[in-house]
Amino acid sequence: MNTIDSYAISLHRPFRDRSFGLVRKFLRINWLFVLCVCALAGVGYAAMYSAAGGASTPYANSQLYRFLASLLLMLALALVDIRLIAKLSWPSYLLGILLLVAVAKFGHTGLGAKRWMTIGGVEIQPSELMKLFLAMGLAAWFHRASYERAGNVFFLIPPILLILLPVGLILKEPNLGTAVITAAIGGTIMAGAGVRWWKFALVFAVIAIAAPVLYHHLHDYQRARIVTFMNPGSDPLGAGYNIIQSKIALGSGGFSGQGFLHGTQNQLNFLPEKQTDFVFTIIAEEFGFIGSIAVLGLLFGIVSIAFYTALRCNHQYGRLVALGIGTNFFLYCFVNLSMVMGLIPVGGVPLPLISYGGSALTAVMLGFGVLMSVHVHRDVEFAVEEF
Repeated sequence: MNTIDSYAISLHRPFRDRSFGLVRKFLRINWLFVLCVCALAGVGYAAMYSAAGGASTPYANSQLYRFLASLLLMLALALVDIRLIAKLSWPSYLLGILLLVAVAKFGHTGLGAKRWMTIGGVEIQPSELMKLFLAMGLAAWFHRASYERAGNVFFLIPPILLILLPVGLILKEPNLGTAVITAAIGGTIMAGAGVRWWKFALVFAVIAIAAPVLYHHLHDYQRARIVTFMNPGSDPLGAGYNIIQSKIALGSGGFSGQGFLHGTQNQLNFLPEKQTDFVFTIIAEEFGFIGSIAVLGLLFGIVSIAFYTALRCNHQYGRLVALGIGTNFFLYCFVNLSMVMGLIPVGGVPLPLISYGGSALTAVMLGFGVLMSVHVHRDVEFAVEEF
């Protein structure tokens, strides 16, 4: 039997000692995870309602419809055999690269960056999808690698190129925050596949040495963000306005908050980009420390389940994909929350499932669909050959 035939048989073989159909797959979904996702989306709806001054338009209803459509897509993906998803890894990666190239040529510019394009009347941000596609591509590459092979320098050249290509295209948009997250996802998957720690230390040393040169190649607004991060009071009505108002809102909520629809910074429109990048300030101001901790608990629960799914999976592809998806969600949350608290420079990264926006929401839910497919099909037998 040749390689192709053996893999075809493997692809269509039922679970080992588990031959069951869609109904049992549906029941096998991690419904605690789905509940956490829905609860977080509910928080997002409330925040969008408050951001509009107590109205369901223009943010809340639109976000709700997008979430419900994405939820159905997530559940549908959960039922798709993970081996079929694995076979689509390379076509997905190629599609992501083509979309990044297309947005550079045909995308429209917003806030000084060319990150969005319209396809069939739907506006998409390819860089958000690329993070999932990169995780799938790297998982497909390392699926066939032993621990010893993962330490081979020549074996690591292709995955490094797989990471650098989309990172370079995203930097060109420019979108520094998403580029850094994309690179971090790639690095985390490589670490999970067994790449030795000293190789990462070498990369960090090179970046540290090159940092002064890289700083001078940043765009003016990016350098301004770094200067503002170091000293927000240097331009309180200009570059420092956003972070100053964000900190005021975070602190004004106190322990129990000012009450739903009663946040002064929010309702008086002092909060910058309150429906997108700074949405957490609405929650902190209106629901205080208690509400903030509850939201952080939901975020932590989703991240924990994602990493637990990676640990429980019996095949390398599923482990690495789940690791990449969990890392992406964690970095979304870490960067956004650190940004609104003034711990890192403002980078334009949304808070997933809460911030207003279609591309990030859809991309996150697609990733969750793949994650649930990993969970449902965690016991399948994978062929060891390339796919």
